[in-house]
Amino acid sequence: MIKFYHPLLVLSVVIILPTLGRAFTFRSSHQVQVQRRRRRRYTIFSSRLFDTSTTLDNDASATTSLGMPVCAYQTITIHPSGTNDDNNGNDSAPRQAVSVEDLTPHLQSILSSSGMSNGVIHVISQHTTTAITINERESRLAQDIANYFLKICPPDERSSSEKKVPGVRYLHNDIDQRPDGEEEAQRCRTNGWDIDNPAELQKWRDQEPINAHSHLISMMLGSTECIPVVNGQMVIGQWQSVLLVDLDGPRVRSVGVQVMGYK
Repeated sequence: MIKFYHPLLVLSVVIILPTLGRAFTFRSSHQVQVQRRRRRRYTIFSSRLFDTSTTLDNDASATTSLGMPVCAYQTITIHPSGTNDDNNGNDSAPRQAVSVEDLTPHLQSILSSSGMSNGVIHVISQHTTTAITINERESRLAQDIANYFLKICPPDERSSSEKKVPGVRYLHNDIDQRPDGEEEAQRCRTNGWDIDNPAELQKWRDQEPINAHSHLISMMLGSTECIPVVNGQMVIGQWQSVLLVDLDGPRVRSVGVQVMGYK
């Protein structure tokens, strides 16, 4: 059976379809051209950004002004006043006091020895109950720091701190229930504790301090600082110092320092 269509419908199809085809072809071609331009711009940008050899070869003065690269790391040991260590440098149980130590002289000495003129100096605490911050080193302010943060995170009523608060308890301080799970148990083994031995497990629990509040305050203050260095000097304010805040001491502490830059 033969079907007949209206002449206008046939005419519309004949006229519109080629037009749509040309439109789609133009759009596809245009999109391809745009994508090619974008790729070309990205390639040029990437080559300029990452091809340091070309940049340095073309700009000898920049190489001269930067000088030789420097990258050095070392650990410094801090013995604060009132430290609970014996003559062999071993810590006894901390009093869970909050103390503030000025790291600035140590950092200036490291910077001077490195010979670095321009760059950055990174400082990181190597403990979970200490913090690194930049502020004024002043004895009464140090007391304010201790009082303020111990009000926010008061010590557990089971702790040895003079500022412990009745009724305050933290899950971390339930030592008799730790290690809590295989992951923590493996960390204990990795750090040299044979906790599968009941006597060794009890020994580990006995040496664990009641210090959850110290961990929490450390997270608030932070454990690292990065200080710019220009012309061989740290760029800090007149009254600023780089401070180590011990939140579970005082005891011997370690701080990592890395200088990165140019001589």
